[in-house]
Amino acid sequence: MNKRTRAGLRLVGVLAMGLAAPLALAAASASQPWMNPKFSPDKRADLLVSKMTQAEKLHMIRSYFGSPGGPKGFPMPKGALGSAGYVPAIPRLGIPALQESDAGMGVANPHGARPGDGATSLPSGLATAATWTPQIAYKGGKMIGHEAWSKGFNILLAGGIDLVRDPRNGRNFEYAGEDPLLAGEMVGSFIKGIQSQHVISTIKHYAVNDQETARTTVSAVISKKAMRESDLLAFEIAIAKGDPGSVMCSYNKVNGDWACENKYLLTDVLKDDWKYPGFVMSDWGGTHSSAKAVNAGLDQESAGEQFDDKEWFDKPLKQDLADGKVSEKRLDDMVHRILRSMFAVGLFEHPPTKQPVNRAADKRVAQHTLEAGAVLLRNEHDTLPLASSTASVAVIGAHADKGVLAGGGSSVVVPWGGNAVPGLKPTEWPGPIMYQRSAPMAAIASIVGKSKVHFAEGDDIAKAVALAKRSKVAVVFAQKWAGESFDWVNLKLDDNQDQLIEAVAKANPNTIVVLETNGPVDMPWLDQVGAVLEAWYPGSGGGPAIANILFGKVNPSGRLPVTWPRSLDQLPRKDLPGAGGHGTPDKSVDYNIEGADVGYRWFIAKDKQPLFSFGYGLSYTQFSHGTPKVAAHGHQVKVTVPVQNTGKRAGADVVQVYVKAPGADAPHLAGFDKVSLKAGASQGVTVSLHPKLLAEFDTASDDWRIAGGDYQVYVGSDAEHLGQPVNVHLAAGKLAP
Repeated sequence: MNKRTRAGLRLVGVLAMGLAAPLALAAASASQPWMNPKFSPDKRADLLVSKMTQAEKLHMIRSYFGSPGGPKGFPMPKGALGSAGYVPAIPRLGIPALQESDAGMGVANPHGARPGDGATSLPSGLATAATWTPQIAYKGGKMIGHEAWSKGFNILLAGGIDLVRDPRNGRNFEYAGEDPLLAGEMVGSFIKGIQSQHVISTIKHYAVNDQETARTTVSAVISKKAMRESDLLAFEIAIAKGDPGSVMCSYNKVNGDWACENKYLLTDVLKDDWKYPGFVMSDWGGTHSSAKAVNAGLDQESAGEQFDDKEWFDKPLKQDLADGKVSEKRLDDMVHRILRSMFAVGLFEHPPTKQPVNRAADKRVAQHTLEAGAVLLRNEHDTLPLASSTASVAVIGAHADKGVLAGGGSSVVVPWGGNAVPGLKPTEWPGPIMYQRSAPMAAIASIVGKSKVHFAEGDDIAKAVALAKRSKVAVVFAQKWAGESFDWVNLKLDDNQDQLIEAVAKANPNTIVVLETNGPVDMPWLDQVGAVLEAWYPGSGGGPAIANILFGKVNPSGRLPVTWPRSLDQLPRKDLPGAGGHGTPDKSVDYNIEGADVGYRWFIAKDKQPLFSFGYGLSYTQFSHGTPKVAAHGHQVKVTVPVQNTGKRAGADVVQVYVKAPGADAPHLAGFDKVSLKAGASQGVTVSLHPKLLAEFDTASDDWRIAGGDYQVYVGSDAEHLGQPVNVHLAAGKLAP
């Protein structure tokens, strides 16, 4: 055979291979028309549901716990990957299995993972929110989505968006702050990034799941108006932007009804008002009935065989169908919604393919997120940035020689190589306490030289003080662990860390504190230290990100997504009965105290001065804002403001636009944008205001309405420091859907 013949045969082979896929698709489409990707997700779902038996439909509406053990000790289901949830495939119809993983910060490692397996952890959700940059949230979601897809998962239990009504909430680190607009924009972008990788994302926990104490029994009491203007508005904005395939309903009750059988939440608002086309899954242990839950809007029971009192969507639902308590039409709707989401995200055409992930690239995504989201809270006399020529650096506390702290519970991501600091208690749920393998000490040493950096663990204050005295600079790492299923009792640092910081600051005038926390903590030593950097739970790239900020390789630009109170006395509820297992929890929590005035809005309305306000954050440069110009076309409002970097370093500023409606107690965020400017540069920044942040919800008509009159528009550096208002007149009217 000559070269020309061989080349010709290769060409024929290539052409045959190229034709094989469309021919196979055509054949499949003829016998299984729902496999035709040219049809809409709804049409494909309708075609498929019409060919399913009742047994196959019932198969789709409940998942199994995908790991060995669990509360009832069952073995891992055959075919599962060893993670949170699993719905077996239906080969007859070409329906792929659903493999579900927890993924608040990254792909939570399967309980049955092979030794050496791991995943990349983003910094906490609050760190991502603190970037005020939806594009960064999108990149983080895309990274996690791709890692999940590469591990065989096609559903991620991600998209945490419950508002921070209480800084003691143990899961605040999974969420995106106290403001519905910021949280909605950031989480919506995160979800969109996940689903770009053909992986379904949830949004959770729906709704008003704003504390962990008694989370499976407590009833959140709140008016419909306040709920629509706060917690539900955050969900609404995120769902509109991210289009998540699933909504996960929460454990708690809302106004007396379980969230997972709450018709107002699941049907009246989510499906009827918002026209949400996806499916509602329960949280693990969140299903309490068959007919009531189904008719209220729950579409899928999660791991009921392990976590619920009984498998409600098995025999009880079959009986309710037979008795006519649940209609076949409703069952078809449940299955349709699940399949529609699978088609919409591309689960049929793009099945997960197990393959190695690019750890270095993914770690850079995590690192860059923290570099943009760490918040510089204090920087007296330009303590920071440090010079790379610094003669000696004392690194003290928080196992900074080994890694960085992570939050606990279902979201914890096990790093490649395992826990950097194993064995710390609690080792059981919601532990183990996990440290990501990204040591700040090593990253600092890479900048100044290994011989100049020395470490002292903070449990021996005398040794730490001695090291601080003989060092040019002392960097104290302070931490406070939080996790799912419990709330902090108070905001105090544990284990004598306050005394450690005070002693080190007295010994070394160049003391810097780096906080690794769930959120706000008390800082009795604040005026004694030169600088404070809030690094949240820093993630897989935490070490180099922190070092780059400390030494000025990165100019900090994070802004707080939560208000930092001076004390618990300033909160709507000073006491949290039952927090941390102390005392008896209340049966309900009254959120009507603050209503929609969550966080900074409460502080402004009650004339309380926080320690650090929502939106606050320092930079190594300075910015000035010119007089804003406001243009209104109907209910579409745009604000243009000149921004100038008046300092000597390039940096990024967040333009925060607040609006106070006629008769309102406090202004609230209505739009924002982040702009990067070189030293001396200026730029006009135009921010479009979200119409629903100009309106109020009218419960009588169940719609959003603009109150006619003059609205005050402010541009501020944070919620407490607002510029002079500019008035804009808006006509009264109903917002368009």
